[in-house]
Amino acid sequence: MAAKLKKGDTVIVLTGKDKGKKGEITSVDPSAGKAVVDGLNVAIRHVKQSQNDQGGRTPKSMPIALSNLAIVDANGKATRVGFRMEGDAKVRYAKTTGDVI
Repeated sequence: MAAKLKKGDTVIVLTGKDKGKKGEITSVDPSAGKAVVDGLNVAIRHVKQSQNDQGGRTPKSMPIALSNLAIVDANGKATRVGFRMEGDAKVRYAKTTGDVI
């Protein structure tokens, strides 16, 4: 099945502690159905000091379920993603505006 959300897409969080916030997808794990959004769903991770690294408490973006994310259209609103054929190419489009993503 084709991916509705891909790396580099701007998305908005629909549920959870970061509801309503926007960010860019940095990585997607299709088998787990999760994506990491830059600056959202941040947890503090403790890093042990090493010869090359200071260590301490570092913020890290944790994965969010794909069902809790919606892509942002040209108007800045959440929209669903559809697929259609344009010539020989299968393209993603925003259901609200009809624009190709």
